Amino acid sequence: MNKPLVGAFLAALLLGSGAAPVVAAEPAGNASGASAEAAPRASEATPAAKAVTFAGTVALSNCSGSVVRSPDAEPTDPALVLSNGHCLESGFPGPGEVVLDQPSSRTFTLLNASGSGVGTLKASKIAYGTMTDTDLSLYELTSTYQQIEDSYGIQALELETAHPTAGTAITVASGYWKRTYSCDIDGFVHQLKEGRWTWKDSVRYTPECQTIGGTSGSPVIDDATGKVVAVNNTGNESGEECTDNNPCEVDENGEVTVREGINYAQQTYTMVPCIGVGSKIDLDAEGCALPKP
Repeated sequence: MNKPLVGAFLAALLLGSGAAPVVAAEPAGNASGASAEAAPRASEATPAAKAVTFAGTVALSNCSGSVVRSPDAEPTDPALVLSNGHCLESGFPGPGEVVLDQPSSRTFTLLNASGSGVGTLKASKIAYGTMTDTDLSLYELTSTYQQIEDSYGIQALELETAHPTAGTAITVASGYWKRTYSCDIDGFVHQLKEGRWTWKDSVRYTPECQTIGGTSGSPVIDDATGKVVAVNNTGNESGEECTDNNPCEVDENGEVTVREGINYAQQTYTMVPCIGVGSKIDLDAEGCALPKP
């Protein structure tokens, strides 16, 4: 896993003050030397991507996260914060364990587009959390989406409802480090095994996304749509096979592949049908694929 607090401190020692620069993804543009004639045709074929910023991301005490909403969310619904299951204040959920509707008073620092903290958000409960099949947590806040927008001028990030595709340009936006990582979706992993945990249909990044401890829980944002397609969670640090901090890939035939230095995320479209009226988690809702207690 992209270790929470301890890993973040280690990265700070290794990287020094350069570990947490405020960096936003560059807007899509023409390659150097592209002709004036080529530019209009390219822009007509593919809409220009918006620059990914930190607006809507949050910093936890030990991880990263983001304020997210489903497409059907109402402005008056309690806002939700997305992070990893291994970032829960109660510790790592065991295999098969699901945390549901547990009281929480955890706080989150809300960031604006440039990465500056603009306010503190507070949880009322852990709406959902697990490390089985996926690695995610959802906190329900004491504030509504409208209250956050009125107070800070920041809108929640929208969750994508469809499976992402390989080759998609993405940005991992870490609220903890105030740092972004840009790369593509390299592909998908049938099973990703790390220590005691197994995750399904995980996102594998191309090598450019060298995420570090503290980036756990960061939203993975589709550069073209600005929507959240996954939540960053782990990477193989030293080439070991299927150990803690060294996940391995297992295909449909049981063949194991180790990719040292490659990082991963867990898709989020499967949880969208589970978010019902008033931001309530309904694991029995049609299309909901999250594990149940």
